[in-house]
Amino acid sequence: MKNLHVFPDHLGFVDGSADFIARRASEAIAERGRCTIALSGGGTPKPVYARLAAGDYGDRLAWEKVHIFFGDERSVPPDDSRSNYRMVREAWLDRSPIPAGNIHRIRGEDDPGLEALRYEREVAGFFRSAAFPAFDLILLGMGDNGHTASLFPGTAALRETARGVVAQYVETMAAWRVTFTAPLINAARHVAFMAEGAGKAQMLWNVLTGPFQPDVWPSQLIQPGSGELHWLVDAAAAAGLQKTA
Repeated sequence: MKNLHVFPDHLGFVDGSADFIARRASEAIAERGRCTIALSGGGTPKPVYARLAAGDYGDRLAWEKVHIFFGDERSVPPDDSRSNYRMVREAWLDRSPIPAGNIHRIRGEDDPGLEALRYEREVAGFFRSAAFPAFDLILLGMGDNGHTASLFPGTAALRETARGVVAQYVETMAAWRVTFTAPLINAARHVAFMAEGAGKAQMLWNVLTGPFQPDVWPSQLIQPGSGELHWLVDAAAAAGLQKTA
């Protein structure tokens, strides 16, 4: 399967994913003078972000040319334990030479509808583009229910075609989120899902080999137009796919 990167264990997953991100950043800087990355929240990428904070990566990359965005955020303050921004800051950004001005967070403490509009304008202004801009890399997770970013099964955000950032109330969690939409994600040069553990094996199989039903498995909506889609997974998550192959 094209662009399926299978790592043998947790350590291999962390090191391999960090290397993947660093390579994409280095390529973008070499080609365009900067790199734009939108990050995922959740437990899976946290050790990968921590690995990128290690000294050897600081020596390898011009981090001052990297701009950090967020693919989604919960409607909570930035110091809340549920905040994606807080997780990324503590795992990586507080120990990174990336300038504070290069970090573009979603303001989870603000009204979600207004914040979605503001963040969409910030993204458009940064890229100086009225169309969906091409991020160099967008990192995504995949939930046990097949959601990605804050695109949850059965939600209106799945059918959005005009907006790049929207607010979405998630009934199953009784909470508001602000999220990138599929059209914005699909405009990226590289999109990479990160999935780890046996608990993700069945959903990974569903999304990659099952019938196309994105209202049930929203991760299937992610199909970059001219960019590349990658899956960074460990052997446990890929077990079902390897048996199929």
